[in-house]
Amino acid sequence: MTFGDIETIYVNQLPSFYEKDEAKSIAALAVEHVCNVSKSYYLLHKNDSVTLVQETSLIRILDELRLGRPLQYVMEEADFFGLRFKVNSSVLIPRPETEELVHWVLTFVKEKNRIKRAEEALSVLDIGTGSGCIPVALKRNLPEAVICGLDISSDALETATANAALNGTEVRFIQGDILDSTFSLQPVRFNIITSNPPYVTSSEKKGMHKNVLDFEPHTALFVPDEDPLIFYRYIADFSLRHLDSEGSIFLEINEHFGAETCALLEAKGFKTELKKDLRGKDRMIKAWR
Repeated sequence: MTFGDIETIYVNQLPSFYEKDEAKSIAALAVEHVCNVSKSYYLLHKNDSVTLVQETSLIRILDELRLGRPLQYVMEEADFFGLRFKVNSSVLIPRPETEELVHWVLTFVKEKNRIKRAEEALSVLDIGTGSGCIPVALKRNLPEAVICGLDISSDALETATANAALNGTEVRFIQGDILDSTFSLQPVRFNIITSNPPYVTSSEKKGMHKNVLDFEPHTALFVPDEDPLIFYRYIADFSLRHLDSEGSIFLEINEHFGAETCALLEAKGFKTELKKDLRGKDRMIKAWR
């Protein structure tokens, strides 16, 4: 059996919610993972044969995918911002939109030259850090910065700690509940606070694929319809206590609540900038005093 044969089998047997091009991409990722080849090698060597052991592994992956399990959970790894991350059912799979948030933060830092502040190192806190993809990616690109990640889940923090080590970064991870108004990190203050908090409303579940609903952690995804901005309200209050007077907040948001999220932050005394993602959707906000 060849790489091309594997691709054909994946295209024909993956669930119908995977379009043909997406199925081809999934087949490529599976082959790259199992056969330890690069994407360019795979594309140029479709007629290369796989071993029986590799074929067995690739069919096992396909069997799990047919049950709806996301490829990243099957492989127990995901790519994010050019880095490799361990992922499991305790953390969300990193998304391209979040890469855009990281890119915005890095662009802001480099434009302001904040990393060269003489009096102190740049300090960053990521709230709801999950796999640690945001703070680890930032640390790899801002090695002099002091970067922390906060999450309520001990399992998520265990995964994040492993990812920091995997990518050769030193990130401090803290367990805490941002929805606990008494939670504090006094006297710590941060130059930048980032977050990709839960923001999908319960009513939006009906439009989501089975591979998200059945496998990714709901506590990291969903918020109640009656209070969809709950995390942003608590993050704003926390930031009032812990953000440097010249600091900024960078948030990933629900595309349907851009104006409302800006209004909430402005009511707390922040100025805001709403930014669209590469697909033209309201997806990120920068806020500052």
